[in-house]
Amino acid sequence: MFISQSQLQPERRDADRVVGALRAAGEQTRLRVLALLSEGELAVGEIAQALGQSQPRVSRHLKLLTEAGLLERSPEGAWVFYRLPRPHTPERRWAEATLAMLDPEDPVLVADAERLGAIRAAREAAAGAYFERNAADWERVRALHLPEADIDSAILAAAGPGPFNFMIDVGVGQGRIIQLFADRVERAEGFDTSRQMLAIARASLDGLKAKAAVRYGDAYAPPIEPGGADLVTVHQVLHFLSDPARAIDRAARLLGPAGRLVIVDFAPHALEFLREEHAHRRLGFSQAEIADWCAAVGIENLQTTTLAPKSADALTVKIWAGDKT
Repeated sequence: MFISQSQLQPERRDADRVVGALRAAGEQTRLRVLALLSEGELAVGEIAQALGQSQPRVSRHLKLLTEAGLLERSPEGAWVFYRLPRPHTPERRWAEATLAMLDPEDPVLVADAERLGAIRAAREAAAGAYFERNAADWERVRALHLPEADIDSAILAAAGPGPFNFMIDVGVGQGRIIQLFADRVERAEGFDTSRQMLAIARASLDGLKAKAAVRYGDAYAPPIEPGGADLVTVHQVLHFLSDPARAIDRAARLLGPAGRLVIVDFAPHALEFLREEHAHRRLGFSQAEIADWCAAVGIENLQTTTLAPKSADALTVKIWAGDKT
């Protein structure tokens, strides 16, 4: 009589999964792939380039590793990114156990790492060039409010000391907020609809290796399973959106019980050029509307920090932080 996988005893199913993972990892190219991805997420083309192999061949290896649970796959438009499984899962432990058996001085792995370094350097140069082309516009907006260092300190204070197991940054931009919380979080993920910004974020977060990852995603339809984060940040995103209330609702859904939501945006202002020249749909938000939107999605104990500049015609930054009931 045929016995389905679901009818097997849990111990047998677990043993079969371990055997499957070991079989998937038991090949030289696939071991090299795992070693590369221990440094952080990579696109298929980047992996193929680092290995010096064709993309179709590398894709077959990636498919086997993903089916065995040793990798996570994240499509992003025409690109697909791969990363090690999330921490504290059996699959992550299997991957780390396999990596621990590799010799870091192995000439093949050393050569792979050197090629990966060159790829990252080229990616950082391209991202830097894009930032350079657009920096004047961003700096013009930044000059309208307090220095970033002052705002960063207030954001950290509003979020609390942590530590946080899993952080999600909505509208990750250049990855700066994930960098800000790097010493307070065990794992961080961010998403954005700008592929250029994602390129910048990947370059800026390379130093965090597998601790941080970014992907393409919309604030209205987050590409991350709900209910698992203990910190969600929404930094200077709402004023670009046509439906900020819905974005707050989706952000709150990402939180687990007692998770912390931190929103950073502007108080109401009259700088119309930000709408005309910088795609700002909303010219700031009142205390009442943010409080109402948060209360409607179960965010309580809302605390507000106001960072007002000395100039009357500059922007006031507001930070709202509350807990998921």
